[in-house]
Amino acid sequence: MILDEKLEFADATSVAASAGTALIGDVIDLGSTSNYPGTGEPLYLVIQTDTEIITAGAAGTIQFFLASDAQAAIATDGSATVHLSSASLVTDDAAANSAALNAGGTILMAALPMGTYERYLGILATIGTTTVTAGKINAFLTKDVARWIATADGI
Repeated sequence: MILDEKLEFADATSVAASAGTALIGDVIDLGSTSNYPGTGEPLYLVIQTDTEIITAGAAGTIQFFLASDAQAAIATDGSATVHLSSASLVTDDAAANSAALNAGGTILMAALPMGTYERYLGILATIGTTTVTAGKINAFLTKDVARWIATADGI
């Protein structure tokens, strides 16, 4: 299964930020329709750790959400519509991190729920307690997680 760049939210995109909620990477414009984006076929969200996500000195948490909103700058104040969420994962150094936050880890792999979506779809990250000092994610939609294969950009 080959999907184009338009179904990608993040490609080695940094999640380093202080405590709070932030929009990560790109958004997908679903157009004027607010129907399920898979047009009758299942779609899956995959969020993977590209570069280990860590904090400096104090443990914290990070949680990711697939959200939609009427504006491309998806609201980070809790007013966006949340469709999926990851577990709240512990951030620290490599030894104390949740395994999913180590390089190559899978943070979330789940089917998009049927229902109504607002026009713009994107990834939000909520960081709790302390600043995330380093880390990058890949996040994208795919039709078949079992056959998904990473390829170099431009192929």
